[in-house]
Amino acid sequence: MPVVTKLKPCARPVTEPRAVLGPAGNRQEPKRKKEVPKKPQCQTDKVSEIPESIVQINASVDSSYFSDSSPTNSTAKSVESRKTVKRNGFKPVKVVPYGVHAVALSPKDLGPAKRCDWITPNSDPLYTAFHDEEWGVPVKDDRKLFELLVFSQALAEHRWPAILNQRDIFRKLFENFDPSSIFQFTEKNLQMLKVNDTPLLSDPKLRAIVENAKQLLKVQKEFGSFSNYCWRFVNQKPIRNQFRYGRQVPVKTPKAEAISKDMMRRGFQCVGPTVVYSFMQVAGLVNDHLVTCFRYQECTVATTKVEEKVVENNETSVQAQIH
Repeated sequence: MPVVTKLKPCARPVTEPRAVLGPAGNRQEPKRKKEVPKKPQCQTDKVSEIPESIVQINASVDSSYFSDSSPTNSTAKSVESRKTVKRNGFKPVKVVPYGVHAVALSPKDLGPAKRCDWITPNSDPLYTAFHDEEWGVPVKDDRKLFELLVFSQALAEHRWPAILNQRDIFRKLFENFDPSSIFQFTEKNLQMLKVNDTPLLSDPKLRAIVENAKQLLKVQKEFGSFSNYCWRFVNQKPIRNQFRYGRQVPVKTPKAEAISKDMMRRGFQCVGPTVVYSFMQVAGLVNDHLVTCFRYQECTVATTKVEEKVVENNETSVQAQIH
């Protein structure tokens, strides 16, 4: 009896693509579908996740970077901007990290501020701060004016940095420049005006401060305040000079000579024209910051406020007289 063998189904052979013969009988590879390159993802997909306020800030910064009033520069930068445009048609955007807030920078934050010629990078920090915050600012307080007058007198023996470094000592020894207290100084008090057994000022200067306190009290009774007496010489309005170089700033003026003469007539001591003009500069009776100094404009604004207040007070007094 014949044995029937069961045949296993054989695996189906993998057929290669049928060769296509060209006109000359050469084998040709079958045509494959062209792969369409995927379109790159637009950069704006990421930008869209950024808050709209930040995108507007960056857009304004980018537009200001390419703006220029010069036609030559604008043409050159327009060509440069076309080069920076990518092939997908989108211009690169400066992106601020999320959570970082835009802060408006002042001119001081953008770099070292331009100051008067006598303030240098090597100047004492106290002197620089004094220049930036006090020198040339109009002062109306009597005690402050008396303090600045004493410092102006001390300039004959010391320089501003040395005076400012001992400012707290001056205030302590001179009773915070209260004229009524200094007026009562005795010989013993004068002997105690020393720092490390060294007189703070020469004896004539110390005695002049006591005498000037006495005369200041008289001026207060006559004019209502020492401030009224000082500011009447400039018609209650600070003098604004426009010097560009330090060498143009004078050491005295005819106005300083007139004030000096009047003060000496009243019994004030050590108040020559040079001392008086230094006092006028530091007390803001005159704005002698150089026009290139950033403080010139700031003191001018302070001067304008003083002038407006004077006009307001004059109008009030006139209305009071009418009624």
